[in-house]
Amino acid sequence: MFLGNKKRHSRDIDPDEIFLDSSNLPQFDTHQFEGRLEQPIPKLSLALLWGFFVLVIVLFSIRLGNLEIARGESFARIAENNRLERVPIFAERGALFDRNGTPLAWNEPLLGEEFAARVYNKMRGLAHVLGYVTYPARDTKGMYYKESFSGMDGVERAYNDVLGGTNGTLLIETDAQGGERSTHRESLAENGENLVLSIDARIEEALYTRIENLARDVGFTGGAGVLMDIDTGDIIALVSYPEYDAGVLANGTPHDVETLLADPRTPLLNRAISGVYTPGSIVKPFLALAALQEQLISPDEKILSTGSIAIPHPYLVGEESVFLDWKAHGWVSMREALAVSSNVYFYEIGGGLPQGGGNEERVGLGIGKIKSYMNLLGFEKRTGVDLFGEEIGVIPDPAWKEKIFHDVWRLGDTYNTSIGQYGFQVTPLQAARAVAAIANGGTLPIPRIVTRIFSDDETNIGGKVLPPKRTQLPIDSLHYAVVREGMRLGVLEGTAQGLNIPVVEVAAKTGTAQVGTVKKIVHSWVTGFFPYEHPRYSFAIVMERGPSDNLIGALYVLRGLLEWMAVETPEYLK
Repeated sequence: MFLGNKKRHSRDIDPDEIFLDSSNLPQFDTHQFEGRLEQPIPKLSLALLWGFFVLVIVLFSIRLGNLEIARGESFARIAENNRLERVPIFAERGALFDRNGTPLAWNEPLLGEEFAARVYNKMRGLAHVLGYVTYPARDTKGMYYKESFSGMDGVERAYNDVLGGTNGTLLIETDAQGGERSTHRESLAENGENLVLSIDARIEEALYTRIENLARDVGFTGGAGVLMDIDTGDIIALVSYPEYDAGVLANGTPHDVETLLADPRTPLLNRAISGVYTPGSIVKPFLALAALQEQLISPDEKILSTGSIAIPHPYLVGEESVFLDWKAHGWVSMREALAVSSNVYFYEIGGGLPQGGGNEERVGLGIGKIKSYMNLLGFEKRTGVDLFGEEIGVIPDPAWKEKIFHDVWRLGDTYNTSIGQYGFQVTPLQAARAVAAIANGGTLPIPRIVTRIFSDDETNIGGKVLPPKRTQLPIDSLHYAVVREGMRLGVLEGTAQGLNIPVVEVAAKTGTAQVGTVKKIVHSWVTGFFPYEHPRYSFAIVMERGPSDNLIGALYVLRGLLEWMAVETPEYLK
Protein backbone atom coordinates (compact mmCIF):
# COMPACT_ATOMS: atom_id res chain seq x y z
CA MET A 1 0.00 0.00 0.00
CA PHE A 2 1.34 3.51 -0.86
CA LEU A 3 0.36 6.85 0.49
CA GLY A 4 -1.98 8.74 -1.76
CA ASN A 5 -3.60 5.66 -3.48
CA LYS A 6 -7.32 5.44 -3.20
CA LYS A 7 -8.82 2.15 -2.06
CA ARG A 8 -11.00 0.34 -4.62
CA HIS A 9 -14.43 -0.95 -3.61
CA SER A 10 -15.81 -4.22 -5.12
CA ARG A 11 -19.32 -5.44 -5.01
CA ASP A 12 -18.06 -9.08 -4.84
CA ILE A 13 -16.40 -10.35 -1.71
CA ASP A 14 -13.30 -12.45 -2.24
CA PRO A 15 -13.16 -15.30 0.24
CA ASP A 16 -9.37 -14.74 0.48
CA GLU A 17 -10.09 -11.39 2.09
CA ILE A 18 -12.06 -13.03 4.85
CA PHE A 19 -10.57 -16.45 5.51
CA LEU A 20 -7.04 -17.56 5.95
CA ASP A 21 -5.78 -20.19 3.66
CA SER A 22 -5.69 -23.34 5.69
CA SER A 23 -2.43 -24.26 4.07
CA ASN A 24 -0.89 -21.00 5.23
CA LEU A 25 -2.00 -21.14 8.84
CA PRO A 26 1.02 -23.00 10.23
CA GLN A 27 3.32 -20.32 8.85
CA PHE A 28 1.28 -17.43 10.24
CA ASP A 29 3.73 -14.73 11.48
CA THR A 30 2.10 -12.81 14.24
CA HIS A 31 4.96 -10.24 14.34
CA GLN A 32 4.51 -9.32 10.71
CA PHE A 33 0.78 -9.40 11.03
CA GLU A 34 0.66 -11.68 7.97
CA GLY A 35 -2.89 -12.30 6.98
CA ARG A 36 -3.99 -9.00 8.60
CA LEU A 37 -6.73 -6.97 7.03
CA GLU A 38 -5.28 -3.72 5.61
CA GLN A 39 -6.74 -0.33 6.77
CA PRO A 40 -6.10 3.17 5.28
CA ILE A 41 -4.06 5.89 7.23
CA PRO A 42 -6.40 8.55 8.58
CA LYS A 43 -6.24 12.00 6.93
CA LEU A 44 -5.62 13.70 10.33
CA SER A 45 -2.40 11.73 10.82
CA LEU A 46 -1.13 12.78 7.42
CA ALA A 47 -1.87 16.42 8.21
CA LEU A 48 0.02 16.25 11.51
CA LEU A 49 3.01 14.63 9.86
CA TRP A 50 3.16 17.30 7.16
CA GLY A 51 2.78 20.00 9.83
CA PHE A 52 5.76 18.62 11.75
CA PHE A 53 7.94 18.72 8.62
CA VAL A 54 6.91 22.32 7.92
CA LEU A 55 7.68 23.36 11.53
CA VAL A 56 11.19 21.86 11.36
CA ILE A 57 11.87 23.71 8.10
CA VAL A 58 10.65 27.03 9.56
CA LEU A 59 12.77 26.69 12.72
CA PHE A 60 15.83 25.78 10.69
CA SER A 61 15.30 28.82 8.46
CA ILE A 62 15.00 31.13 11.47
CA ARG A 63 18.21 29.75 13.02
CA LEU A 64 20.05 30.07 9.73
CA GLY A 65 18.91 33.66 9.37
CA ASN A 66 20.14 34.45 12.89
CA LEU A 67 23.57 33.03 12.18
CA GLU A 68 23.96 34.59 8.73
CA ILE A 69 22.32 37.96 9.27
CA ALA A 70 22.01 38.93 12.94
CA ARG A 71 25.37 37.52 14.02
CA GLY A 72 27.16 37.58 10.70
CA GLU A 73 29.38 40.52 11.68
CA SER A 74 30.47 38.80 14.89
CA PHE A 75 31.40 35.61 13.10
CA ALA A 76 33.17 37.64 10.44
CA ARG A 77 35.36 39.19 13.12
CA ILE A 78 36.15 35.76 14.53
CA ALA A 79 37.09 34.57 11.07
CA GLU A 80 39.27 37.67 10.58
CA ASN A 81 41.06 37.04 13.87
CA ASN A 82 41.76 33.52 12.79
CA ARG A 83 44.03 34.90 10.08
CA LEU A 84 45.12 38.22 11.72
CA GLU A 85 47.16 37.95 14.91
CA ARG A 86 47.62 41.03 17.09
CA VAL A 87 51.07 41.19 18.70
CA PRO A 88 52.09 43.91 21.21
CA ILE A 89 54.88 46.31 20.33
CA PHE A 90 56.37 46.89 23.76
CA ALA A 91 56.97 50.44 24.93
CA GLU A 92 60.35 51.23 26.48
CA ARG A 93 60.01 51.82 30.21
CA GLY A 94 61.32 55.20 31.37
CA ALA A 95 64.79 55.37 32.94
CA LEU A 96 65.64 56.61 36.45
CA PHE A 97 68.48 58.99 37.33
CA ASP A 98 69.79 60.41 40.59
CA ARG A 99 70.09 64.16 41.17
CA ASN A 100 73.55 64.19 39.53
CA GLY A 101 72.48 62.30 36.40
CA THR A 102 73.80 58.92 37.52
CA PRO A 103 71.69 56.16 35.87
CA LEU A 104 69.80 54.16 38.48
CA ALA A 105 67.46 52.05 36.31
CA TRP A 106 67.43 51.45 32.55
CA ASN A 107 66.57 48.87 29.86
CA GLU A 108 68.72 46.36 28.00
CA PRO A 109 67.80 43.86 25.24
CA LEU A 110 66.55 40.52 26.55
CA LEU A 111 67.52 37.50 24.47
CA GLY A 112 64.52 35.75 22.95
CA GLU A 113 61.98 38.39 23.97
CA GLU A 114 60.31 41.35 22.26
CA PHE A 115 60.64 43.44 25.44
CA ALA A 116 63.74 44.71 27.23
CA ALA A 117 65.12 43.64 30.59
CA ARG A 118 64.98 46.11 33.48
CA VAL A 119 68.45 46.73 34.90
CA TYR A 120 69.30 48.46 38.18
CA ASN A 121 72.39 50.24 39.42
CA LYS A 122 74.37 47.94 41.72
CA MET A 123 75.15 50.67 44.26
CA ARG A 124 73.95 49.67 47.71
CA GLY A 125 70.99 51.13 49.54
CA LEU A 126 68.82 51.86 46.50
CA ALA A 127 66.42 48.90 46.54
CA HIS A 128 63.61 50.40 48.61
CA VAL A 129 63.77 53.72 46.78
CA LEU A 130 63.78 52.28 43.26
CA GLY A 131 61.63 49.19 43.83
CA TYR A 132 61.32 46.50 41.16
CA VAL A 133 59.04 45.37 38.31
CA THR A 134 57.36 42.21 37.12
CA TYR A 135 57.66 41.38 33.42
CA PRO A 136 55.15 40.69 30.61
CA ALA A 137 54.17 37.02 30.56
CA ARG A 138 52.97 34.41 28.03
CA ASP A 139 50.76 31.36 28.34
CA THR A 140 51.74 27.87 27.19
CA LYS A 141 50.71 28.73 23.61
CA GLY A 142 53.05 31.69 23.52
CA MET A 143 50.28 34.29 23.73
CA TYR A 144 50.74 37.26 26.07
CA TYR A 145 48.21 37.29 28.91
CA LYS A 146 50.17 40.12 30.61
CA GLU A 147 51.42 42.70 28.13
CA SER A 148 53.09 45.28 30.38
CA PHE A 149 55.61 45.77 33.15
CA SER A 150 54.18 46.37 36.62
CA GLY A 151 56.01 48.44 39.21
CA MET A 152 55.84 46.63 42.54
CA ASP A 153 57.67 48.87 45.02
CA GLY A 154 59.43 52.20 45.38
CA VAL A 155 59.45 54.70 42.53
CA GLU A 156 58.71 51.91 40.04
CA ARG A 157 55.32 51.46 41.67
CA ALA A 158 54.53 55.06 42.61
CA TYR A 159 55.21 56.29 39.05
CA ASN A 160 54.23 53.14 37.15
CA ASP A 161 51.87 54.93 34.75
CA VAL A 162 54.45 57.62 33.95
CA LEU A 163 57.28 55.14 33.44
CA GLY A 164 55.28 52.49 31.60
CA GLY A 165 54.23 54.29 28.43
CA THR A 166 51.72 52.70 26.02
CA ASN A 167 52.27 49.57 23.95
CA GLY A 168 51.65 49.59 20.20
CA THR A 169 50.05 46.81 18.12
CA LEU A 170 51.41 44.81 15.18
CA LEU A 171 48.96 42.89 12.93
CA ILE A 172 50.40 39.68 11.46
CA GLU A 173 48.45 37.99 8.62
CA THR A 174 48.86 34.22 8.47
CA ASP A 175 47.77 31.55 6.00
CA ALA A 176 45.88 28.35 6.76
CA GLN A 177 49.12 26.60 7.72
CA GLY A 178 50.08 29.37 10.15
CA GLY A 179 52.74 30.87 7.93
CA GLU A 180 53.27 34.61 8.01
CA ARG A 181 51.96 36.39 4.91
CA SER A 182 52.28 40.08 5.84
CA THR A 183 52.60 42.50 8.76
CA HIS A 184 50.96 45.83 9.47
CA ARG A 185 51.67 48.26 12.30
CA GLU A 186 48.25 49.13 13.69
CA SER A 187 49.52 51.57 16.35
CA LEU A 188 52.90 52.86 17.48
CA ALA A 189 54.33 52.31 20.95
CA GLU A 190 54.73 55.40 23.13
CA ASN A 191 57.75 55.06 25.40
CA GLY A 192 57.50 55.91 29.08
CA GLU A 193 58.93 59.10 30.52
CA ASN A 194 62.17 59.32 32.48
CA LEU A 195 62.49 60.48 36.07
CA VAL A 196 65.15 62.44 37.93
CA LEU A 197 65.22 61.63 41.64
CA SER A 198 66.25 63.84 44.53
CA ILE A 199 68.51 61.03 45.76
CA ASP A 200 72.29 61.34 45.68
CA ALA A 201 73.35 57.74 45.05
CA ARG A 202 76.78 58.34 46.59
CA ILE A 203 75.34 59.46 49.93
CA GLU A 204 72.69 56.75 49.77
CA GLU A 205 75.35 54.05 49.54
CA ALA A 206 77.58 55.65 52.18
CA LEU A 207 74.73 55.88 54.70
CA TYR A 208 73.56 52.33 53.99
CA THR A 209 77.06 50.92 54.41
CA ARG A 210 77.54 52.61 57.80
CA ILE A 211 74.17 51.43 59.10
CA GLU A 212 74.93 47.90 57.91
CA ASN A 213 78.39 47.83 59.48
CA LEU A 214 77.17 49.06 62.86
CA ALA A 215 74.26 46.60 62.87
CA ARG A 216 76.61 43.69 62.22
CA ASP A 217 79.28 44.83 64.65
CA VAL A 218 77.03 45.63 67.60
CA GLY A 219 73.97 43.44 67.12
CA PHE A 220 71.19 45.70 65.86
CA THR A 221 68.61 43.83 63.77
CA GLY A 222 68.07 46.66 61.31
CA GLY A 223 68.24 50.36 60.73
CA ALA A 224 67.03 53.29 58.67
CA GLY A 225 68.16 56.78 57.83
CA VAL A 226 66.85 59.90 56.10
CA LEU A 227 68.68 63.03 54.93
CA MET A 228 66.36 65.77 53.64
CA ASP A 229 66.52 69.31 52.29
CA ILE A 230 64.72 71.41 54.92
CA ASP A 231 63.25 73.86 52.39
CA THR A 232 62.24 71.81 49.35
CA GLY A 233 61.63 68.46 51.02
CA ASP A 234 64.02 66.80 48.55
CA ILE A 235 65.19 63.51 50.02
CA ILE A 236 68.95 63.24 49.52
CA ALA A 237 69.13 59.77 51.08
CA LEU A 238 66.48 57.33 52.26
CA VAL A 239 67.96 54.07 53.50
CA SER A 240 66.49 50.90 54.93
CA TYR A 241 68.67 48.03 56.17
CA PRO A 242 68.57 45.21 55.27
CA GLU A 243 67.53 45.66 51.67
CA TYR A 244 66.45 43.10 49.06
CA ASP A 245 67.67 42.02 45.63
CA ALA A 246 65.22 43.33 43.02
CA GLY A 247 66.32 40.62 40.59
CA VAL A 248 65.11 37.87 42.92
CA LEU A 249 61.63 39.36 43.15
CA ALA A 250 61.41 40.13 39.43
CA ASN A 251 62.54 36.81 37.97
CA GLY A 252 64.10 34.69 40.72
CA THR A 253 63.35 31.03 41.33
CA PRO A 254 60.48 30.12 43.66
CA HIS A 255 63.04 28.92 46.21
CA ASP A 256 64.90 32.23 46.14
CA VAL A 257 61.67 34.18 46.58
CA GLU A 258 60.55 31.96 49.46
CA THR A 259 63.91 32.40 51.17
CA LEU A 260 63.62 36.17 50.87
CA LEU A 261 60.06 36.21 52.22
CA ALA A 262 61.03 33.98 55.15
CA ASP A 263 64.00 36.13 56.22
CA PRO A 264 63.30 37.10 59.87
CA ARG A 265 65.02 40.46 59.32
CA THR A 266 62.11 41.47 57.00
CA PRO A 267 64.23 42.95 54.18
CA LEU A 268 61.09 43.83 52.19
CA LEU A 269 60.07 46.37 54.85
CA ASN A 270 61.05 49.94 54.00
CA ARG A 271 61.95 50.96 57.54
CA ALA A 272 62.37 54.63 56.64
CA ILE A 273 58.66 55.08 55.84
CA SER A 274 56.94 51.88 56.99
CA GLY A 275 58.91 51.08 60.13
CA VAL A 276 57.34 52.55 63.28
CA TYR A 277 59.61 52.92 66.30
CA THR A 278 59.36 54.13 69.87
CA PRO A 279 61.08 57.54 69.54
CA GLY A 280 62.37 58.11 73.06
CA SER A 281 63.93 61.49 73.77
CA ILE A 282 63.93 62.76 70.17
CA VAL A 283 60.38 64.05 70.86
CA LYS A 284 61.62 66.48 73.54
CA PRO A 285 62.36 69.36 71.12
CA PHE A 286 58.76 69.15 69.90
CA LEU A 287 57.37 69.22 73.45
CA ALA A 288 59.57 72.23 74.22
CA LEU A 289 58.15 74.02 71.19
CA ALA A 290 54.57 73.29 72.32
CA ALA A 291 55.22 74.46 75.90
CA LEU A 292 56.68 77.75 74.67
CA GLN A 293 53.78 78.35 72.30
CA GLU A 294 51.29 77.65 75.12
CA GLN A 295 53.28 79.98 77.42
CA LEU A 296 53.53 77.31 80.11
CA ILE A 297 57.17 78.12 80.78
CA SER A 298 59.79 80.63 79.68
CA PRO A 299 63.05 79.49 78.06
CA ASP A 300 65.12 80.54 81.06
CA GLU A 301 62.88 79.23 83.86
CA LYS A 302 64.51 76.29 85.60
CA ILE A 303 63.14 73.02 86.90
CA LEU A 304 64.92 70.87 89.47
CA SER A 305 65.83 67.32 88.55
CA THR A 306 66.85 65.26 91.57
CA GLY A 307 66.89 62.10 89.49
CA SER A 308 63.17 61.30 89.72
CA ILE A 309 59.68 62.66 90.16
CA ALA A 310 57.07 61.20 92.51
CA ILE A 311 53.28 61.48 92.42
CA PRO A 312 50.54 59.81 94.51
CA HIS A 313 49.99 56.17 93.60
CA PRO A 314 46.64 55.70 91.80
CA TYR A 315 45.73 52.56 93.81
CA LEU A 316 47.75 52.48 97.02
CA VAL A 317 46.88 55.21 99.51
CA GLY A 318 49.99 56.77 101.01
CA GLU A 319 52.25 55.24 98.36
CA GLU A 320 53.95 57.05 95.48
CA SER A 321 54.57 56.31 91.82
CA VAL A 322 58.14 57.23 90.93
CA PHE A 323 59.27 58.25 87.43
CA LEU A 324 63.00 58.24 86.90
CA ASP A 325 65.40 60.56 85.17
CA TRP A 326 68.51 58.96 83.73
CA LYS A 327 70.54 61.03 86.23
CA ALA A 328 70.12 63.97 88.63
CA HIS A 329 70.71 67.08 86.54
CA GLY A 330 69.98 69.73 89.16
CA TRP A 331 68.33 72.96 88.05
CA VAL A 332 67.99 73.11 84.25
CA SER A 333 66.51 75.63 81.83
CA MET A 334 64.85 74.59 78.57
CA ARG A 335 68.05 74.80 76.52
CA GLU A 336 69.93 72.85 79.19
CA ALA A 337 67.15 70.29 79.51
CA LEU A 338 67.33 69.64 75.77
CA ALA A 339 71.12 69.39 75.90
CA VAL A 340 71.26 66.89 78.77
CA SER A 341 67.90 65.26 77.91
CA SER A 342 66.35 65.67 81.36
CA ASN A 343 63.31 63.43 81.81
CA VAL A 344 62.04 65.28 84.88
CA TYR A 345 61.94 68.59 83.01
CA PHE A 346 59.76 67.10 80.28
CA TYR A 347 57.60 65.13 82.72
CA GLU A 348 56.63 68.48 84.23
CA ILE A 349 56.05 70.50 81.07
CA GLY A 350 54.24 67.54 79.52
CA GLY A 351 52.07 66.29 82.36
CA GLY A 352 52.44 68.96 85.02
CA LEU A 353 53.05 68.42 88.72
CA PRO A 354 50.01 68.00 90.97
CA GLN A 355 51.73 68.80 94.26
CA GLY A 356 54.80 70.55 95.71
CA GLY A 357 57.88 68.80 96.97
CA GLY A 358 61.15 69.63 95.28
CA ASN A 359 59.33 71.73 92.71
CA GLU A 360 56.26 73.91 92.84
CA GLU A 361 52.94 72.69 91.52
CA ARG A 362 52.87 73.10 87.74
CA VAL A 363 50.34 72.89 84.93
CA GLY A 364 51.56 70.87 81.97
CA LEU A 365 50.43 70.52 78.39
CA GLY A 366 48.32 67.47 79.08
CA ILE A 367 47.88 64.60 76.67
CA GLY A 368 45.33 66.48 74.55
CA LYS A 369 47.69 69.33 73.67
CA ILE A 370 50.66 66.99 73.34
CA LYS A 371 48.76 65.05 70.72
CA SER A 372 47.53 68.23 69.02
CA TYR A 373 51.04 69.69 68.62
CA MET A 374 52.49 66.37 67.53
CA ASN A 375 49.79 66.15 64.85
CA LEU A 376 50.61 69.71 63.81
CA LEU A 377 54.24 68.69 63.30
CA GLY A 378 53.20 65.77 61.10
CA PHE A 379 53.17 62.82 63.50
CA GLU A 380 50.40 60.23 63.27
CA LYS A 381 49.91 61.45 59.69
CA ARG A 382 51.37 60.48 56.34
CA THR A 383 54.09 62.87 55.23
CA GLY A 384 52.92 62.87 51.61
CA VAL A 385 56.14 61.36 50.26
CA ASP A 386 55.73 59.95 46.74
CA LEU A 387 56.19 56.32 47.77
CA PHE A 388 53.69 53.60 48.68
CA GLY A 389 53.40 51.91 52.06
CA GLU A 390 53.87 54.83 54.44
CA GLU A 391 52.76 54.20 58.03
CA ILE A 392 51.45 56.94 60.33
CA GLY A 393 52.59 55.69 63.75
CA VAL A 394 50.80 56.22 67.06
CA ILE A 395 50.46 59.04 69.58
CA PRO A 396 48.91 57.36 72.63
CA ASP A 397 45.91 59.00 74.27
CA PRO A 398 42.96 57.93 76.48
CA ALA A 399 40.98 56.48 73.54
CA TRP A 400 44.01 54.45 72.44
CA LYS A 401 44.59 53.08 75.95
CA GLU A 402 40.94 52.15 76.33
CA LYS A 403 41.03 50.31 73.01
CA ILE A 404 44.33 48.50 73.62
CA PHE A 405 44.34 47.93 77.40
CA HIS A 406 40.71 48.55 78.40
CA ASP A 407 41.91 50.90 81.11
CA VAL A 408 41.69 54.60 81.97
CA TRP A 409 44.39 57.15 81.23
CA ARG A 410 46.54 58.31 84.15
CA LEU A 411 49.09 61.04 84.78
CA GLY A 412 51.91 58.52 84.57
CA ASP A 413 50.85 57.71 81.01
CA THR A 414 51.24 61.39 80.11
CA TYR A 415 54.69 61.43 81.72
CA ASN A 416 55.85 58.44 79.70
CA THR A 417 54.41 59.88 76.50
CA SER A 418 56.24 63.16 77.20
CA ILE A 419 59.60 61.41 76.89
CA GLY A 420 58.64 59.38 73.82
CA GLN A 421 57.88 56.09 75.55
CA TYR A 422 54.73 54.06 76.21
CA GLY A 423 52.79 53.52 72.96
CA PHE A 424 54.44 56.37 71.06
CA GLN A 425 55.55 55.28 67.57
CA VAL A 426 56.98 57.31 64.69
CA THR A 427 58.74 56.71 61.38
CA PRO A 428 62.24 58.04 60.60
CA LEU A 429 60.84 60.17 57.77
CA GLN A 430 58.30 61.79 60.12
CA ALA A 431 61.12 62.64 62.53
CA ALA A 432 63.35 64.15 59.82
CA ARG A 433 60.45 66.21 58.51
CA ALA A 434 59.48 67.61 61.92
CA VAL A 435 63.11 68.55 62.63
CA ALA A 436 63.20 70.32 59.25
CA ALA A 437 60.41 72.62 60.50
CA ILE A 438 62.50 73.49 63.57
CA ALA A 439 65.56 74.13 61.41
CA ASN A 440 63.83 76.38 58.86
CA GLY A 441 61.74 78.31 61.38
CA GLY A 442 58.27 76.85 60.98
CA THR A 443 57.71 75.45 57.50
CA LEU A 444 56.75 71.80 57.24
CA PRO A 445 57.97 70.51 53.85
CA ILE A 446 56.33 67.68 51.91
CA PRO A 447 59.09 65.08 51.34
CA ARG A 448 59.63 64.02 47.75
CA ILE A 449 61.73 61.57 45.77
CA VAL A 450 61.02 62.66 42.17
CA THR A 451 61.94 66.21 41.14
CA ARG A 452 61.72 66.13 37.33
CA ILE A 453 60.00 64.22 34.51
CA PHE A 454 61.35 64.26 30.93
CA SER A 455 60.84 62.33 27.70
CA ASP A 456 63.38 60.71 25.38
CA ASP A 457 63.58 63.79 23.17
CA GLU A 458 64.42 66.02 26.13
CA THR A 459 67.46 66.13 28.41
CA ASN A 460 67.47 65.42 32.12
CA ILE A 461 67.86 69.13 32.75
CA GLY A 462 64.63 69.89 30.88
CA GLY A 463 61.17 68.42 30.97
CA LYS A 464 58.62 69.01 33.69
CA VAL A 465 60.00 70.29 36.99
CA LEU A 466 57.89 69.34 40.00
CA PRO A 467 57.54 72.28 42.41
CA PRO A 468 58.17 71.68 46.13
CA LYS A 469 55.24 71.80 48.54
CA ARG A 470 55.22 72.99 52.14
CA THR A 471 52.94 74.04 54.99
CA GLN A 472 53.48 76.99 57.33
CA LEU A 473 53.01 76.16 61.02
CA PRO A 474 51.16 78.55 63.38
CA ILE A 475 53.98 78.76 65.95
CA ASP A 476 55.97 81.86 66.90
CA SER A 477 59.30 81.89 65.04
CA LEU A 478 61.19 82.92 68.21
CA HIS A 479 60.35 79.58 69.82
CA TYR A 480 62.13 77.66 67.07
CA ALA A 481 65.31 79.60 67.80
CA VAL A 482 65.25 78.50 71.47
CA VAL A 483 64.88 74.85 70.49
CA ARG A 484 67.65 75.11 67.88
CA GLU A 485 69.95 76.58 70.54
CA GLY A 486 69.15 73.72 72.90
CA MET A 487 69.93 71.15 70.21
CA ARG A 488 73.22 72.84 69.42
CA LEU A 489 74.08 72.89 73.13
CA GLY A 490 73.50 69.14 73.14
CA VAL A 491 76.34 68.78 70.61
CA LEU A 492 78.65 71.16 72.45
CA GLU A 493 78.24 69.80 75.97
CA GLY A 494 75.33 67.37 76.15
CA THR A 495 74.26 63.92 75.00
CA ALA A 496 75.26 64.51 71.35
CA GLN A 497 78.87 65.56 71.95
CA GLY A 498 80.03 62.85 69.57
CA LEU A 499 78.88 65.13 66.75
CA ASN A 500 81.09 68.02 67.83
CA ILE A 501 83.37 67.56 64.84
CA PRO A 502 85.34 70.12 62.81
CA VAL A 503 83.88 69.28 59.40
CA VAL A 504 80.48 70.90 60.04
CA GLU A 505 78.48 72.45 62.90
CA VAL A 506 75.58 70.19 63.82
CA ALA A 507 72.54 70.59 66.09
CA ALA A 508 71.17 67.28 67.28
CA LYS A 509 69.01 65.34 69.72
CA THR A 510 69.71 61.75 70.65
CA GLY A 511 67.22 59.22 71.90
CA THR A 512 67.33 55.77 73.44
CA ALA A 513 63.98 54.03 73.48
CA GLN A 514 63.49 50.92 75.57
CA VAL A 515 61.40 48.22 73.93
CA GLY A 516 60.03 44.94 75.22
CA THR A 517 58.92 43.97 78.70
CA VAL A 518 62.38 43.35 80.15
CA LYS A 519 63.86 46.61 78.77
CA LYS A 520 67.04 44.90 77.60
CA ILE A 521 66.48 45.89 73.98
CA VAL A 522 66.68 49.48 72.73
CA HIS A 523 66.25 51.58 69.61
CA SER A 524 69.02 54.13 69.20
CA TRP A 525 68.10 57.46 67.58
CA VAL A 526 69.73 60.67 66.45
CA THR A 527 67.94 63.57 64.77
CA GLY A 528 69.00 67.11 63.93
CA PHE A 529 70.20 69.42 61.19
CA PHE A 530 73.30 71.04 59.67
CA PRO A 531 74.99 73.43 59.15
CA TYR A 532 73.86 75.06 62.39
CA GLU A 533 74.17 78.74 61.43
CA HIS A 534 72.56 78.35 58.01
CA PRO A 535 70.60 75.08 58.10
CA ARG A 536 70.17 73.16 54.85
CA TYR A 537 69.54 69.52 55.75
CA SER A 538 67.71 67.62 58.47
CA PHE A 539 68.40 64.01 59.37
CA ALA A 540 66.97 61.11 61.33
CA ILE A 541 68.69 57.78 61.90
CA VAL A 542 67.41 54.84 63.93
CA MET A 543 69.22 51.62 64.81
CA GLU A 544 66.69 48.93 65.54
CA ARG A 545 66.62 46.53 68.51
CA GLY A 546 70.14 46.50 69.86
CA PRO A 547 71.50 45.46 73.29
CA SER A 548 70.78 48.01 76.03
CA ASP A 549 74.34 47.87 77.40
CA ASN A 550 75.81 49.02 74.08
CA LEU A 551 77.14 52.60 74.02
CA ILE A 552 77.54 52.91 70.24
CA GLY A 553 74.41 53.79 68.30
CA ALA A 554 72.88 55.99 65.63
CA LEU A 555 75.08 58.99 66.49
CA TYR A 556 78.12 56.95 65.47
CA VAL A 557 76.54 56.32 62.03
CA LEU A 558 75.90 60.02 61.43
CA ARG A 559 79.37 61.05 62.53
CA GLY A 560 80.93 58.59 60.10
CA LEU A 561 78.67 59.81 57.30
CA LEU A 562 79.52 63.49 57.88
CA GLU A 563 83.25 62.77 57.95
CA TRP A 564 82.91 60.85 54.69
CA MET A 565 80.86 63.68 53.14
CA ALA A 566 83.55 66.19 54.09
CA VAL A 567 85.87 64.35 51.70
CA GLU A 568 83.55 62.96 49.01
CA THR A 569 80.61 65.42 48.87
CA PRO A 570 81.78 68.60 50.63
CA GLU A 571 79.22 70.74 48.79
CA TYR A 572 76.53 69.55 51.22
CA LEU A 573 78.38 70.80 54.30
CA LYS A 574 78.82 74.41 53.18
